[in-house]
Amino acid sequence: MHVASTQAQAQADAQVGDQVCDWAFAATPHGASLAVRYRSIRGITEAVCNGLEPEDLVVQSMPEASPAKWHLAHTTWFFERFVLEAHFKGYRRFDDRYHYLFNSYYHTDGKMHQRPDRGLLSRPTVQEIMTWRKQVDASMGELLESDPEDSSLTFLVSLGLNHEQQHQELLLTDIKHAFFQNPAQYPVFPLLPEPPSRDSSQYQFEAGQSGEFEIGATQGQAFCFDNETPRHRVLVGEHHIGTRLVSNGEYLEFIRNGGYENAALWLSDGWSIVNERGWKRPLYWHEDEESEFTLGGRRQIDPHAPIAHVSYYEADAYACWAGARLPTEAEWELSAQNEPVSGNLLGNGYWHPAGAVGQKQFFGDVWEWTASAYAPYPGFKPLTGTLGEYNGKFMCSQLVVRGGSCVTARDHIRATYRSFFYPDARWQFLGLRLARDS
Repeated sequence: MHVASTQAQAQADAQVGDQVCDWAFAATPHGASLAVRYRSIRGITEAVCNGLEPEDLVVQSMPEASPAKWHLAHTTWFFERFVLEAHFKGYRRFDDRYHYLFNSYYHTDGKMHQRPDRGLLSRPTVQEIMTWRKQVDASMGELLESDPEDSSLTFLVSLGLNHEQQHQELLLTDIKHAFFQNPAQYPVFPLLPEPPSRDSSQYQFEAGQSGEFEIGATQGQAFCFDNETPRHRVLVGEHHIGTRLVSNGEYLEFIRNGGYENAALWLSDGWSIVNERGWKRPLYWHEDEESEFTLGGRRQIDPHAPIAHVSYYEADAYACWAGARLPTEAEWELSAQNEPVSGNLLGNGYWHPAGAVGQKQFFGDVWEWTASAYAPYPGFKPLTGTLGEYNGKFMCSQLVVRGGSCVTARDHIRATYRSFFYPDARWQFLGLRLARDS
């Protein structure tokens, strides 16, 4: 279902100053019941797929990505397995075989179909998955109406909805990568508008907060993932942080200055990957360095829009070339914590980074690489049981990214939110902001 934003929500979602487009989705009204929020978020997932053909829903372009059909199924499995089986008396699984096919990585809950082979599953069909979604949604609606005050149920459903919003973003970035594999006829989302271009100001820095501070989320005040906790004290040195994201035009200077040929700028692993994989530019840029592939088709590169689809290695090399560095996640959070959660997000409907003069762009456009390894906060305790596998077991060999992207839901992101990727990842909307020591 496509739903239009109200004018007030459009202004809140689009601090870049644009009227939202036909692809915009209304955010769930503030204070809405959990049942209303459930219907809204589940509906948005299906609305995203309205722009796709059945053949689009089943393709898997690389082991790190998943077919859109799998995202539709896995998010449904999550509610069936962790909510309905625990709280809906007498609930029976739609199909026991789905538990094996659509479990992702919860090894304490049984075996699962391997991720690289998800694209080989022609069955169940898309229609069968949608029938399953309807049954689960009907049972969830009945459950939420019958016991809306159960705190354990509320937490599980909130976790499931935030999980679904993560998969809305993954669905779009995975299908973008799949579309990119068809060079003869790049598929696109129809009628996806092009973001407006705005001249970016000269890159500037401002003093960040230094001293001893608290970062992280406080459990019990609002929903957060376990990896955002506990709130704890950190010591932050004197530094300056960029007042906006690095732009395409600025990154192009790095390329034309020989950035991809200068080993002195690169971390050792990054330099090896650049040479092994033949990287010469960001993912989705055409070799002419004038156009790029987007979910709306091939377009001219906007020099003022934030650079996207660069790995940690590329972000770090650019920062080195620019005489700066990447901010730590503590520096980023302290700078972003008082900024409104607004900007170019999923609800704007562009699904591509956009320039925003006068905006610091802490939220939306691109996830921002930080210099911080994805590790547990002091005193971290994962969720109990199988759900403890959600975040904690990935706290090794990855880097923290902050701020959300142009395909992140506005009511999903916050200043304490920690996401994470391996340093060579590029298929997500990944960009950077600079920092430097004072």
